[in-house]
Amino acid sequence: MMTSHASPAGTAARIGAGLFLLWSILHIWVGFAGVKQFSGGDLASFWSVLTGGANAPRNLVQIPTDPVTVKAHFATLLNFTVDVGGYGVLGLFVAWLIWTQASWLGYALGVVVIGICDLTFTFAMVLSGVIEPNVPTIAGPIIWVLAIIITPFGMPSWKGEALRSP
Repeated sequence: MMTSHASPAGTAARIGAGLFLLWSILHIWVGFAGVKQFSGGDLASFWSVLTGGANAPRNLVQIPTDPVTVKAHFATLLNFTVDVGGYGVLGLFVAWLIWTQASWLGYALGVVVIGICDLTFTFAMVLSGVIEPNVPTIAGPIIWVLAIIITPFGMPSWKGEALRSP
C-alpha cells in the first residue's frame, strides 16, 4: 500500500492556488466566449475584443471581405481563444496540485507554462498597444503575478519529505 508523503499546503499556498483557480476561470471563460463569437460568424466582433489599443484602434482595423482571408482570420482567432481556454484548464490542474499536494511541480508549471501564456499576451498584445489595456485584459497577468509571489510562502521546504521518492 502506497502512502502519500506530500506536505499539506500552507495558507499562502492555498491563497496562491485560489489565485490560479481564479486565473483559470477567467481564461476558460475567454475560450468559451471566443467559441461563441466564432459560431456567430461576425469577424468584426471577434476582432473588436482583441484590438483597441493605442497602436490598433478599432476604427482603423480593416476587416477582410474575401472568403480566404476571412477563413484564415476566423481560424486564427478561434485557435487563439481555444488556446487561452486550454491554458485555463492547465491552471485548474496547477491549482489542484498546489491545494491538495503542495506540489512544487504544480507551482513550476504555473510559473513557467502559464507564465509563457501571460507574458506573451502582456508583451505582444497589451504593452505593444494592440489590445486595449483595461481590467479584463490586465486582470490575468496581475492575478498570475500575485499567485507566483504568494504561493511559495505556503509550500513545504525543498529539503523535506516532498522531494523524496516513494
